[in-house]
Amino acid sequence: MDNIRVLLVDDHKVVLEGFVARLESEPNIQVVATASNGEEALKAAKTHQPDVVLMDVSMPVMGGIEATGLLKEADPNIKVLMLTMHDNREYIMEVMQAGAVGYMLKEISAENMIQAIKTVYQGSTYFCGSVTHTLFNQPVEVKPIQRTNPLSRREEMVLSLVAKGHSSKKIANELNISVRTVETHRQNIKHKLDLHSTAELAKYCIDRGLIL
Repeated sequence: MDNIRVLLVDDHKVVLEGFVARLESEPNIQVVATASNGEEALKAAKTHQPDVVLMDVSMPVMGGIEATGLLKEADPNIKVLMLTMHDNREYIMEVMQAGAVGYMLKEISAENMIQAIKTVYQGSTYFCGSVTHTLFNQPVEVKPIQRTNPLSRREEMVLSLVAKGHSSKKIANELNISVRTVETHRQNIKHKLDLHSTAELAKYCIDRGLIL
C-alpha cells in the first residue's frame, strides 16, 4: 500500500496531539498537517493535498460539516472521516449529506482508527460499531417502498450490503454469487439511481429502509 497522507482537524490541542501519537508509528500512514478549525483545514488541504482528512464536527470559525462540503467541492476524491462525540441518527445523516465517507466517535481505539483510514482510502465507507448500531439497528419509521422503486430485490440486497461497507468479494460470498455479478449489480444500481459515491448509496439505502 502507498503511504496514506492524512490531515488531522480538531480544535482541542490535546486531542490533536493524541491522534498524531496514535498514527505516527503506523507504517503507510503519514500525518502531513494538522488544523484547529475548518478554515485552517481548507488551507492545509490545498497546500498538503491529503488523501484522508480526520475532521472534528464542532469547531470555532468553521465547523466540520461546512468544511467537509467545501473540501469535497474542491477535490471530490478526498476522503473525509468525521470525528465526534455524537452518535444520533440525524447527526450522522447530515454528515453523510455533506460528503463524508466515515463516522467515528472520538473514543475509538487506535487500531480501529487506523483500520478506518485504510478502509476509506481504499474506497469504502467506515462507521464505528456504535454508529453502525445507531444506523442499522435502532427502530425507525420506514415508509413503504414505492412501486416506482427501480431496483430489483437482488439489487436491493446488494445495495444494503454496500451501504454497510462490505467489499464486492464479501458480498459475493454472502449472497453465493460471483464477484463479477456483484460488480455488475453495483454498476446497474448506480446507473438506475444516478448515484455515484458509496456515501450516496448508503444514504439512499438508509432513507428507504433497505436494510437486511
